[in-house]
Amino acid sequence: MLGQMNDMTVKKTIPVLGMGCASCAVRVENIVRNQAGVVHAAVNFASTDLIVEYHPETVSPEKLQKAVQEAGYDLFIDETEEDFSEALNEIRTKEFNQLKFKVITAIILSLPVVVVGMFFMDVPWANGFIGILSAPVVFYLGKDFFIHAWKQAKRRSANMDTLVALSVGIAYLFSVFNTLFPDFWRKRGIEPHVYFEASCVIVTFVLLGRLLEEKAKGSASFALKKLMGLQSKTVTVAGEEGKPISIPVQKVAIGDIILVKPGEKIAVDGSVIEGSSYIDESMFSGEPVPVLKQVSDKVWTGTINQKGSFRFKAEKIGSHTMLAQIIRMVQEAQNSKPPVQKMADKIAGIFVPAVMGVALIAFVFWIGLGGANGFSYGLLAFVTVLVVACPCALGLATPTAIMVGIGKGAERGILIKDAESLELAPKVNAVVLDKTGTITEGKPVVTDLIWLDQKESGKNILAGLESRSEHPLAEAIVSYLDELSANSVSDFENVAGKGVRGRVEGRQYFVGSGRWLTENKIKVSDNLFKEADSLKRQAKTIVWFADDQQALALIAVADQIKESSPEAVRQLQSYGIEAYMLTGDQELAAKEIAKKTGINHYRSGCLPQQKADFIKELQDQGKVVAMIGDGINDSTALACADWSIAMGKGSDIAMDIAQVTIISSDLIKLPEAIRLSKQTIATIRQNLFWAFIYNLIGIPLAAGILYPINGFLLNPAIAGAAMALSSLSVVMNSLRSRKG
Repeated sequence: MLGQMNDMTVKKTIPVLGMGCASCAVRVENIVRNQAGVVHAAVNFASTDLIVEYHPETVSPEKLQKAVQEAGYDLFIDETEEDFSEALNEIRTKEFNQLKFKVITAIILSLPVVVVGMFFMDVPWANGFIGILSAPVVFYLGKDFFIHAWKQAKRRSANMDTLVALSVGIAYLFSVFNTLFPDFWRKRGIEPHVYFEASCVIVTFVLLGRLLEEKAKGSASFALKKLMGLQSKTVTVAGEEGKPISIPVQKVAIGDIILVKPGEKIAVDGSVIEGSSYIDESMFSGEPVPVLKQVSDKVWTGTINQKGSFRFKAEKIGSHTMLAQIIRMVQEAQNSKPPVQKMADKIAGIFVPAVMGVALIAFVFWIGLGGANGFSYGLLAFVTVLVVACPCALGLATPTAIMVGIGKGAERGILIKDAESLELAPKVNAVVLDKTGTITEGKPVVTDLIWLDQKESGKNILAGLESRSEHPLAEAIVSYLDELSANSVSDFENVAGKGVRGRVEGRQYFVGSGRWLTENKIKVSDNLFKEADSLKRQAKTIVWFADDQQALALIAVADQIKESSPEAVRQLQSYGIEAYMLTGDQELAAKEIAKKTGINHYRSGCLPQQKADFIKELQDQGKVVAMIGDGINDSTALACADWSIAMGKGSDIAMDIAQVTIISSDLIKLPEAIRLSKQTIATIRQNLFWAFIYNLIGIPLAAGILYPINGFLLNPAIAGAAMALSSLSVVMNSLRSRKG
């Protein structure tokens, strides 16, 4: 059971036990929603989870559990976090194995019933034989249908179990009566029929359908299970005197030093303090290439170490790790409901009573107009209508598609916050892109180092000066000159907004802007000046290195465009989405970046509020606007956008506000997120279409609408098979999109 605090409320995900169909999910949801202190409740039939937000001072999980139990269901609220997943998996595995046993036994017992019913019905002992064989299938293997139906009846409610119990029970008891008292009907000119094989096969097909459905639903949550499987159970920490000790991951404390050997998973979030290695982060970013981690670099729970060994300090543990947050985010997203699901929920809520009404009308209609065999045909139609109707297909249509779509996104490093975001994405026709950290790498790097007369003798002096500078560009220069040993600098001075100066071996040197050189009457050669002018036109920042007489070198620094950014913009434009770039940078830099990435519309010098105002301008023009950014300064614009996307390596505020997070911060994931959303919404529509069509066609056929035309009456056994197939086909259609 996952939980988190949200101001004065608590939000939890609680597994629901005992649900048999979509109308069960609607009933549990309504029960929880009507409890005092509950702010929001939603039940996902596909994942069998309840997402509930409540005021803890008013209501508790135990109170919710009691209310749900009174309705014939249960909540799994074991608070032992260590054993929770294992205990829940144990319960569900046991239930699945019991269901598997029932299906195999039902098939074994049903086969002779079907054979005798089809080929030996004229034999005097046939009815008694198949009646005896059918009894354990109906009343032992199918007893849960009757138990659940009775629980619902006591509360003046009905669900899928009610339909199955009524149809199977009536068909069996009617057959027993006809077997024991056949003369009752013959005296009235009616040939007595038995439906033992129908009642037996209906139970078998319904059980088989549920077994296949459970297996398929498990596949739909594959991505979430994969993420949960990344969590380590034990970890090696440095104990007293640095000796390695293996402890359960739950006992790791912030500040512990953790040892990581080749091939091991990272157990908690932290920073490398010793050693280096390549780490596979593909489960988060979707990128297959391992990432080099050195001292001070961050490492994340669930990522896999390659060949090196290192030590790192634990900084985030338990539910605060990035992996735990991703699991919670994916689970909540998979259990959320888009607007289109509300219609399906309403239908599922009234579906069972409506079907029972249709079945009763068909029964009465046949008795009145069916002639001599009207009662038999009416009973057959009554049973078949109850069997063929399937609210499960309606209930599974949306959640299975969402589980697959959001899980697929998580596997590829795209975290989608809720189902509503999926439904909105295909409508987007304008994307506003922040420049720094979104289109570009977000950190300056040295692109050019040009020396006067090609003499590079001053590199060590340059490294010495910049290693003591506090300017952001100095870090890029030091990183570029990393392999050099820096000269010792004396009389060092940092002049804000201009540059630095210092003495090396008695001579004074300067690093800084052109104005800094002018103020100190330092000459710049024509060649260097021309080079600087050319680099400025490419939107690069120029840093000068000089002695007390002349400029010795120029360093060009730029925020590099991400390799995939031009292709991402091209793909967006191919979808008919117009790209706009907003940046706080100067006009020249903005123009150059827009030109290189193929963006036709851009604005430079934008403040945070101006970005938000621009989004409102586009919305006033009737556009559905997506905004993608990574910084705190983007949070206002993200909040204004119709569809907001945050880069995973950006600020926590941006990620909290955004509806989608791209973990790798690679812009190419944006068109992929839009493609995924379109595919998921298309799958939902397909599922709902087939679920509605199935019931719209199946129920009238079961009622006997074709009998006056061609004498066709749907066999109850065939109806049972069709009902099982309808739910399975919806789930399989959702799973099909996982491979796309």
